[in-house]
Amino acid sequence: MLEGRAGSGTYVAEPRRRVRVVRSSAREQLSGSPFRADMKAVGRQEDWESRTEAKVPAPAEIAARIGIAEGDLCVRTAYEFLADGRPVQLSTNWEPYDLTGGTLVVLPEGGPHAGAGVVNGMAATGITVSHAVEQPEPRQATAEEASLLGIQKGSLVTHIRRTYYSDQGRPVETADIVAPAALCELVLTAPPLGPSLGRAEVLTDDQR
Repeated sequence: MLEGRAGSGTYVAEPRRRVRVVRSSAREQLSGSPFRADMKAVGRQEDWESRTEAKVPAPAEIAARIGIAEGDLCVRTAYEFLADGRPVQLSTNWEPYDLTGGTLVVLPEGGPHAGAGVVNGMAATGITVSHAVEQPEPRQATAEEASLLGIQKGSLVTHIRRTYYSDQGRPVETADIVAPAALCELVLTAPPLGPSLGRAEVLTDDQR
């Protein structure tokens, strides 16, 4: 509600219009970048900045999520998504190096498939992505996240742990997505469910 201006003082923050962000793996297969499609739908100029590091040892949590051993090499890409020049979402993505190493998509934002998205990028290596699993939970922003997003430390954010799976059942990418509640309106979409699928699935802690 308040914002500080260096050398000036503290002022009532200018109200910000929340960005509508649609979460659907099916949309990425069609558009390449769901964020670009979302921004186009609401008439905003989209952009993102990224930083990729290859051959990063996987920490324990990430290794468990993508089915590799702790310390196995990954390609890690940190994203900062912008709407009309303002940051509205962060994401840190991890891909097993043994899947993309030596291919044209080893750097997600480099080469001929730059910015194609996970589904299209993996398709270029012969891997078919069948579905994604997302686990959202609310928490408070860290100091680093708050600085990058231009919000107060401790502000409410939605932390989404997303993992893509191939049609063979192997995890091929996982990401930690952070969206501030004050800036983003998250909308979940899904195709119509058939009679046998119209139910909720509850996972135990061991299954997660």
